[in-house]
Amino acid sequence: MKYIRSDEEIQSIREACQVAATVLKRLVDTVEEGMTTYDLDQLGRKTIEELGAESACYGYRAGNHVFPAYTCLSVNEEIVHGIGTMRRTIQPGDVVSIDVVVRYRGYIGDNANTVLIEPVADANAALIEATRESLDYAIGFAKAGNRVGDISNAVERFIKRHNYGIVRDFVGHGVGTTMHEAPQIPNYGRRGSGALLKPGMCLAIEPMINMGTGKIEMLDDGWTAVTKDRKPSAHFEHTVLVTNGEPEILTIPQN
Repeated sequence: MKYIRSDEEIQSIREACQVAATVLKRLVDTVEEGMTTYDLDQLGRKTIEELGAESACYGYRAGNHVFPAYTCLSVNEEIVHGIGTMRRTIQPGDVVSIDVVVRYRGYIGDNANTVLIEPVADANAALIEATRESLDYAIGFAKAGNRVGDISNAVERFIKRHNYGIVRDFVGHGVGTTMHEAPQIPNYGRRGSGALLKPGMCLAIEPMINMGTGKIEMLDDGWTAVTKDRKPSAHFEHTVLVTNGEPEILTIPQN
C-alpha cells in the first residue's frame, strides 16, 4: 500500500478534505433538538452533492452488509457508524457524533465531530472536551521521524488521565483514494512502534472515547457500534498531512 503521496495527490486530498470539512460544519451548525437523524443525513447528502462530491459511506460494503446512509450519525451510547433514521429524533441533552467521509475527484476527505444538545450535562461536556483535546494532542506527534505508535500512545496517555474508556475495535487510518488505507492508527499503543512517519503521508486520526468501559457491542443492523455499558461516547477526527515541519490539518474549513 502506498503511504507517501505526490504533490498532485496531496492537493487532491486537500480539496477533498475541504469538501468534507464544509459538509461537517454545516451539519454541526444545523443539528438541533427535534430533528430526526434521517433529516440530518439527508442534509449531508444534499450538501455533498451540491459540492460536486459523493458520499464514501453510502454503499460501503463490509462482508454481507451495505451501508445505507450518506453520513454516520451516532447518538449517546452509539460510538460510530450509526445510521440516520426517521425513528430517531434528537432529544434534549443528547450527544451526537457526526462522521463525514466524501470522495471528491477520486480522493477521500474524512472528519468527525461530536455535538452536545442543550441542556448539557457536565459529565458529557467533560467527555467531549477530553476527547477533542486528545485529538489535538495526538496531532502534535504526526511529525516526520516519529512513528504511528507515538500518535497512538499520545491519545492513550492523555485519556488515561481522565479514566475514560478507549475504543480498541476501531482505529484511524491512512487517507488516499479509498476510505481505509494503511497504516492503521489505533488510539492506544507503544511509543516508537509502528510505521515510520514521512512527509507526504495523509493520516486520519480519530479518538473514539467512552465515558465508561472501552468495550463495545454491535447492533443487529450490522453497523452501529454501541458502548457495552450504554454510557455516552465521543468521536473527533481530522485528516492530517505529515510535512517536513509541523503537521498540517487538512479538515479545517477555509471558508
